[in-house]
Amino acid sequence: MKQFDRKLILEDGGEYPGFGFGADNDALCELVFNTSMTGYQELVSDPSYTDQTVVMTYPLIGNYGITDEDFESKTLSIGGLVVRDYNDTPSNFRCTRTLSELLEENGVPGLAGIDTRKIARILRDEGLQRALITDISTPLEEGLARIRQSVPPRDAVSRVSCKKRWYSRTSNHRFNVVAVDCGIKLNIIRSLNRRGCNVTVVPYSTSAEEIAFMNPDGVFLSNGPGDPEDVKEVIALVRALRGKYPIFGICLGHQLIALASGAKTRKLKFGHRGGNHPVRNLLTGKVEITSQNHSYAVVEETLAGTGLSVTHKNLLDGTVEGLSCPEARLFSVQYHPESAPGPQDSGYLFDQFIQMMKEAGGNA
Repeated sequence: MKQFDRKLILEDGGEYPGFGFGADNDALCELVFNTSMTGYQELVSDPSYTDQTVVMTYPLIGNYGITDEDFESKTLSIGGLVVRDYNDTPSNFRCTRTLSELLEENGVPGLAGIDTRKIARILRDEGLQRALITDISTPLEEGLARIRQSVPPRDAVSRVSCKKRWYSRTSNHRFNVVAVDCGIKLNIIRSLNRRGCNVTVVPYSTSAEEIAFMNPDGVFLSNGPGDPEDVKEVIALVRALRGKYPIFGICLGHQLIALASGAKTRKLKFGHRGGNHPVRNLLTGKVEITSQNHSYAVVEETLAGTGLSVTHKNLLDGTVEGLSCPEARLFSVQYHPESAPGPQDSGYLFDQFIQMMKEAGGNA
């Protein structure tokens, strides 16, 4: 029988032995859980998981391998991955390598054989906590001491944002969009390209003057990791650009729009992560099934006087999922309308951005 060779140590003193895959280095990160049934490749390549170890509640991970076309970023910044059953012999005609090989190439440790639904219940009931993936021989007290002495990293956006601008062009384009990269997912760019937008991706620290020089039809604010209050550069940017261009924000971009308008954000007990969150569109009454990945939420009580109105709400906990200010040609959502592999209920939001650019005088 195969022997345990790695383990997970939780901040609350819990110790869970398992089997390592991917890289064999240690990882000390905030521990979060995700309820998605598919999309582990998109998940591990999503920059929003920077400095986090992700626990997958769906039991079988790795069974369709890794494909070259499905990445959400060019490099991995996730801290670690914890699963119940890891499959290292994928069956998929598009597969080019295994999940373990991808993680090993990027220095990300994986841990299998863990009761991940038990871990998810602990995080749900007790709240998020820090955890250590380490060798099975590491004493529990040593692991807990390392956790207690660790300092949670900050300014994650500065580490995952691009260092210089880059371009994603499409044939017969109709609009030019500047996308502010706080940890942008590539499928957002693909979604804009498919709708006739040439996209210029710029670092999070880009100034309003630089963006004005590019003369865009619209500005997009991306998703990204960490505390939105850390991203003061983008908060100032939104204040400078508000009302001058159509602006669309997703996830972290949504939170930054709220902060720039004078509202507040707060950290959730265990966050929203997965592809099965019901959200009500207050403008239409329809319920959308959404994909989400965030630890922070906009505090609704602080929206008074900001000019922002709530357009979407989470049906599980009532948190704000969408904001709008038509006078400033600005709107945002907390969830991911571009989510890959799905759900696809919210793709209309990109069409709404296109219509807003048309009305603002962009190309017809």
